[in-house]
Amino acid sequence: MSEISRNSNKVGKVRRTQLATTSTIALLAYLQGTFVASAAEDTSKPSIWIELGGQLSRLGDGEETFAPSLFNARPSIFDPSQPIERPNRYSLDETGAISLQPNHSSWVFSAAVRYGRSTSKKHVVQQTTPPAFYKYNPNYPSSHPVEWPEARKFADTAAHRSESHLIVDFQAGKDVGLGMFGLRDGQSVVSLGVRFAQFSRRSNISLKSDPDWHFSYKYRSSSIKFAYKQLYHSNMAGLTAARSFHGLGPSLSWKASAPMAGDPQSGELSLDFGVNVAVLVGRQRTEVHHQTTSESGVFHDLVRAGYRYVVSQKSANPPVRTRSVTVPNVGALAGASFRIENAKVSFGYRADFFFGAMDGGIDARKSYDHNFYGPFATISIGLGG
Repeated sequence: MSEISRNSNKVGKVRRTQLATTSTIALLAYLQGTFVASAAEDTSKPSIWIELGGQLSRLGDGEETFAPSLFNARPSIFDPSQPIERPNRYSLDETGAISLQPNHSSWVFSAAVRYGRSTSKKHVVQQTTPPAFYKYNPNYPSSHPVEWPEARKFADTAAHRSESHLIVDFQAGKDVGLGMFGLRDGQSVVSLGVRFAQFSRRSNISLKSDPDWHFSYKYRSSSIKFAYKQLYHSNMAGLTAARSFHGLGPSLSWKASAPMAGDPQSGELSLDFGVNVAVLVGRQRTEVHHQTTSESGVFHDLVRAGYRYVVSQKSANPPVRTRSVTVPNVGALAGASFRIENAKVSFGYRADFFFGAMDGGIDARKSYDHNFYGPFATISIGLGG
């Protein structure tokens, strides 16, 4: 009996040893698989992304055209001044962003900044080249005294404009996935946050012209010129304006990225798209000064001098206007990105519309939109895991 008992104990020890060994191997295999899976997940999903880029923005600005009635007599042979006065059309924007998604979490925290500026200087001078005036004196038929032009028809337009804009976003969002679109992988982040925007525009416009200078003379007969005079106008107008808006308000955005081909380790192509809305509460400020001056006179051949009179008109209303406003903001983007491991290059088209953000009036307030839209490109680096 004792030998049977001893054999039975040995068999039990062997079975327990085998069970412990098997359990240990299974646990080690599980831990190894978990570690490899976690490492793979960390490799494919860095916890921090740093993004730098730029955008060529078409500016959808607007403001009232400076067109004093005095310049309605601009000769048709000269180009109109309105295209020369037009606000800047393009700006070069710089963008930067950082986002944080903790490991094993679907929450995403981000901060982004966008800054753009543009400057333009235009100066166009158009003028005639009138010939000299030849008088004919019947007492001296062989001589033809020459009178040179004292003036000429001309139109001189100069416009110096500058524009800048700053947009800052702070957001917290949650990755809800792309399962609703039938895609297992990818990212779909719905975020709430705060947006700050600051816009500034400056204008300096100068208009000068003599629309109707000409020689005026009399005939003693059909072929004998004996007296002349030169009539002229010297019209001048100038405007300086500084306009700005700054506002802060809540924002809501949705950004998604859907893989189309490949994988992050060997190279992955994704389709990116998103929309954003915000309501900014802020303040408009506009300061406008303008003045118009007209000088008329005559140069006469007898006295080599003439008379002149000057009429001047300045801004009639207070030059500074401020107003509290609420500005709706809507934007969207569409593009593509190519990723290899922890590096990503993106490109596409992005637009932002700020409705009624700027006061573009001269003597009275007039609301104009302030919009940005154009192609963009970014480079992103992923860190951590």
